Amino acid sequence: MPYPLDAAAVRSWCGLALEALGRERERIDAINVYPVADGDTGTNLYLTLESAARAVEAAFDGHTSAGTAPRLADAIGAMAHGALIGARGNSGTIVAQLLRGMTEVLAAGDGSADALRQALRRAAASTYEAVAHPVEGTVLTVATAAADAAEQAAAGAAWGVGAAEVARAAHEGARTALQATPGQLAVLGRAGVVDAGGCGLVALLGALADALSGEVSATPVAVRADAPLPEAAGCEVAGRAAADGRGDPEGPAFEVIYLLEAGDAAVARLRTRLDGLGDSLVVVGGDGLWNVHVHVDDAGAAVEAGIEAGRPYRVRITHFGGVTRAKEPAMTARAVVAVVPGPGLAGLCAEAGATPVAVRPGEPPASGELVQAIRQAHAREVMLLPNDADLRHTAAAAAEQARTEGVRVALIPTRSAVQGIAALAVHEPGRSFDEDVVAMTAAAGATRYAELAVAERQSWTMAGVCQAGDVLGLIDGDVVVIGSDLTRIATAVLDRMLSAGGEMVTLVLGADAPDGLAERLERHVRARHLAVDTVVYEGGQHAAPLLIGVE
Repeated sequence: MPYPLDAAAVRSWCGLALEALGRERERIDAINVYPVADGDTGTNLYLTLESAARAVEAAFDGHTSAGTAPRLADAIGAMAHGALIGARGNSGTIVAQLLRGMTEVLAAGDGSADALRQALRRAAASTYEAVAHPVEGTVLTVATAAADAAEQAAAGAAWGVGAAEVARAAHEGARTALQATPGQLAVLGRAGVVDAGGCGLVALLGALADALSGEVSATPVAVRADAPLPEAAGCEVAGRAAADGRGDPEGPAFEVIYLLEAGDAAVARLRTRLDGLGDSLVVVGGDGLWNVHVHVDDAGAAVEAGIEAGRPYRVRITHFGGVTRAKEPAMTARAVVAVVPGPGLAGLCAEAGATPVAVRPGEPPASGELVQAIRQAHAREVMLLPNDADLRHTAAAAAEQARTEGVRVALIPTRSAVQGIAALAVHEPGRSFDEDVVAMTAAAGATRYAELAVAERQSWTMAGVCQAGDVLGLIDGDVVVIGSDLTRIATAVLDRMLSAGGEMVTLVLGADAPDGLAERLERHVRARHLAVDTVVYEGGQHAAPLLIGVE
């Protein structure tokens, strides 16, 4: 019995999509050869839909608490927003835009067959708008074929064709188009597989058809081509893609993803700049919130471009680290995964070869997010730097989970980002694992840490009572000085720390640090503490205007 396209159907769609992607995840990961064979497309799509499903459940919970029923616009809007903020990888980002395109139509529609037809057409068009250099034989082609099939099915709406029939037609059109992708993109033809992102979209559309028809079909998607195609196979677009580096084994070294709060004009400038820095550029979103995805060699420059455009957060930088265009990602011997509180620190860690997990104030990473970062490092041995005393249990749980998957993980007990910088500075993959653990742990332990923060409310501290707006100086997590002037508090903290000795001061400037702060503090150190060097980094963190490390 067909069901109407309403809020309940969207909720069911999310659940069925998660089940489908859960079944197909490993198979999709295994055929991930474009644009980078990093073996995570299925996982990224699953995590993207998981975020979308959580947002839909939260919308239902909110309406239940208020004693109201969610509308189609509420549910589909929540699904699109959840996918946007949780999008992972190239394909996850494109699917987030596809859902946003559907929302533009369905939020104002009635859930009819014609509304679904229009939504699928808008979804396909929006994906092309989001991708800097569209390539056929990918998820874009599959989305267009689904929209074409929906158009044909909706033409029979006057004869009783409903949204369920339109969804089923879109699914079948997508399945047919997916099987043709090896003949459209040379790298797929050589590998003898269909497009991984397109495979995920077929699973997503199948879940929509099941949600509306009430008939669950668990038929697996065929992921292999009938036979590998010759080297010259593929259309003109695929040939251009290989020629300009997209799909080339010598492609960029990093994948950079972040959420960005910025206006339309700033994002337009950002697109141009990022397009000059790398490839696989996808920028999705709108209404002031965007998800940015790009592959680059200079991860720091990609993050800096985001800072110039607006406020980036949830920065994720993955080092491809020798990934080739084979069916499975190359494994490295050892990697470092570090939790960092700002985009500048994320870029710094990435340039040093680490996989950063950038977090927003008040939004600590879950253990699952850390496990995913460990997996994406593609290493047999991983050093995990939590860089926050409050994350020790979360990081320990992530390390334990990764160990069950065959990864040797060492949890380096870093309690601050400056300790993480010190540990990363002595990391040496060439020595034994145990020696590396000892050296990194010793470097972190030898680094005293401090930070400046602004009090949000009146509170009792070890240094006395503070008022909202006061500047707090904390050493090793304890408040030691309270005042109103940030520079004076910073110099007081430095003097206390250096009274016990030290050779190197590390200053990490936050997003709200006043101009000239670093220069004033450097002059103070030179004048008061002879033979002490100072190094300054633009951290970009929002929770603390200044982080200090003394070694």
